[in-house]
Amino acid sequence: MTQPTRIKFLFMNRSKLFASLLLLTLFACNPERVKYTNELKQEMADKKIKRITNADLVETVDNFGEKITAVIQKELTTQLEKTTNPAEQAKLCQLQNLPRTNAIAERYGIDISLLSSADVANKSLSAKEREVLDAYLYNAEQKLPQISNIQKITETLYVYNAAVPTENVICQTCFAGQKTPLAVWRLAFPKREIIRRMSATKKK
Repeated sequence: MTQPTRIKFLFMNRSKLFASLLLLTLFACNPERVKYTNELKQEMADKKIKRITNADLVETVDNFGEKITAVIQKELTTQLEKTTNPAEQAKLCQLQNLPRTNAIAERYGIDISLLSSADVANKSLSAKEREVLDAYLYNAEQKLPQISNIQKITETLYVYNAAVPTENVICQTCFAGQKTPLAVWRLAFPKREIIRRMSATKKK
């Protein structure tokens, strides 16, 4: 190797080494960059499932909704049966002091609430949801069977509803003052969280 060529080779190696050290310094001194990179990786992972149809999303919501509702309904029922204190009952009916329910909501990134016949006129709910709730109320009044329901509210939100049996302590305690005791679970699933659950299931 001639002297000029050797000098050029050493200069190129030093340049690469300097660039590598510079990149390491930037990442070390910029935790936000690392955080952003991790978030970007997660977002890219979310997009790995291709050709997801609305039917796929509805099926996933139905599956998780049914399982989650069974668990949280059992917890609320059990806790209501343990107390006759009106103040404690009121907190439970507002889904307070229910550690398992709160943990599920956080784990799955969903919003859990308990609706009643009064929510038929609740303007904070979408028109679709109020129509579904009105149908639940009609079935309760006519003593007809109730079934679960899934609605696509927006492009990024799905809602799972399931009525609590009228004879359950939840209806009798939380909504006893109503002409027709009605309790309906509302589980709001962000679309992104549904896709993540689908991705996690496929990896198993």
